[in-house]
Amino acid sequence: LFFSRLIFGTLYPAYYSYKAVKSKDIKEYVKWMMYWIIFALFTTAETFTDIFLCWFPFYYELKIAFVAWLLSPYTKGSSLLYRKFVHPTLSSKEKEIDDCLIQAKDRSYDALVHFGKRGLNVAATAAVMAASKGQGALSERLRSFSMQDLSTIRGDSSSTVPPSVTVRTSSKQSQPKPSRSASEGTGSSGK
Repeated sequence: LFFSRLIFGTLYPAYYSYKAVKSKDIKEYVKWMMYWIIFALFTTAETFTDIFLCWFPFYYELKIAFVAWLLSPYTKGSSLLYRKFVHPTLSSKEKEIDDCLIQAKDRSYDALVHFGKRGLNVAATAAVMAASKGQGALSERLRSFSMQDLSTIRGDSSSTVPPSVTVRTSSKQSQPKPSRSASEGTGSSGK
């Protein structure tokens, strides 16, 4: 059932719509445009009716029969529905529909800009935090190495620090103070 509807409801009309556009036959073009408008409304309504009426006997067969009725050159179902119901309804509500579409388009643009800005802010914040955490973690890891660890990483067996490695001292660590006797000796020599 699905494939027959796909073939007869969509592919067949699409091919004949192509032929109408190619031949520039206005009458055929209008006929297929009416079909597509009705088919779009049918597909929209079908989304809801499938939920509530799928239990109805021969429901799917009736849908296929309806599509065949829309397509038939003898019944001209799509033309009949369009001229009797759809065109008068759309003509009377056209201004309201256009206003709603313009408002929806403006709101969607504003929402897109708003969410785009928020997304960029979140991404920038995440990047900065990742960079700062990564740098902080690296520096903390390097600070946690002892002199022995640094020399074994380089493959040196000596206990001295290679000249290319610089070690920072923390302000919390105390610097060695000159001994009292050395300062007294310099002081006494000046006297």
